Amino acid sequence: MSGEILAILNQLERERGISAEDLIEALEAAMLSAYRKHFGTAENVRVQFDRDTGAPRVFSRRQVVETVTDPKREIALEEAVRLNPSHKIGDIIEHEIPARGFGRIATQTAKQVVMQKLREKERQMIYEKFAEREGDVVTGQVVRVERGVVIVELGGVEGYVLPQEQVRSEKYQERDRLKAYVLEVRKTPKGPQILLSRTHPGLLKRLFELEVPEIRDGVVEIRGIAREAGARSKVAVKANLPEVDALGACVGTRGSRVQAIVQELRGERIDIIEWDEDPRVFVANALNPAKVTRVEVIPEERVARVIVPEHQLSLAIGRDGQNARLAAKLTGLKVDIKAESSAHA
Repeated sequence: MSGEILAILNQLERERGISAEDLIEALEAAMLSAYRKHFGTAENVRVQFDRDTGAPRVFSRRQVVETVTDPKREIALEEAVRLNPSHKIGDIIEHEIPARGFGRIATQTAKQVVMQKLREKERQMIYEKFAEREGDVVTGQVVRVERGVVIVELGGVEGYVLPQEQVRSEKYQERDRLKAYVLEVRKTPKGPQILLSRTHPGLLKRLFELEVPEIRDGVVEIRGIAREAGARSKVAVKANLPEVDALGACVGTRGSRVQAIVQELRGERIDIIEWDEDPRVFVANALNPAKVTRVEVIPEERVARVIVPEHQLSLAIGRDGQNARLAAKLTGLKVDIKAESSAHA
């Protein structure tokens, strides 16, 4: 062991932010383990990393006792007092012992500890970086699909889109560029595990925030999202300034903004509707593109009874009930739709 190790430790502290003192403590623990393994000693020993020379020093430790039962770990009070009159029962007496051949072992151990600490630091930095981005959108490249799990390269670390977080209609191919929602970041023995989602409503929300400056600036607010990933979504928006057109801001010139989001979601249909504090108006808007004749809300039952023209009934309900289902999810009300002819019957 030489001053080279000290230089490395100081460099790591400066460049990687790894405390030299933490490294030294880890080195001492690892070198103690290596010493015991190599020399097989039954003594109670301590290994000290010399902060000045970078050399390992080994000390035998014995406790002062009245009657010795283990000479390698204990020293009689009478003998201890001869060494130093101030010693008393329970004190620990140390003396340095030669450790021939230990230098090479210590050097190897130091290298292993440094590499381990570097890996730990790197994993911690990755964890902290992505933990801060939970609930955000990241962009990566599909590197492979294993057992149904899509593995995405995120710049030196991999993210995982589990089967339940994938859109059924989407096919993921190697080298595909992909935006995904950071669902959760977990600490594991092998490093941070970054779980991604393509189905979460938060993905749609963040895409709107990224694409629409008025939303980023707080001029337009997203008040609700109902999503059936890969098929259709409804997004309720509200302008916080009277002169701002919330729908126009989200749609963009000739639909450019919403189309960019639709393209990212591989064709998912998006209805942008205007939020209203009047639940009757909100329900009518939520059933867009259907035209509604009348809405009656029964608050205590959380039900909205909707009357539509006969020719609008199928449009209001939607294919397989999708339009009505999304409107109910968006408004938080059970939506009961009837045609005018049925309502008058």
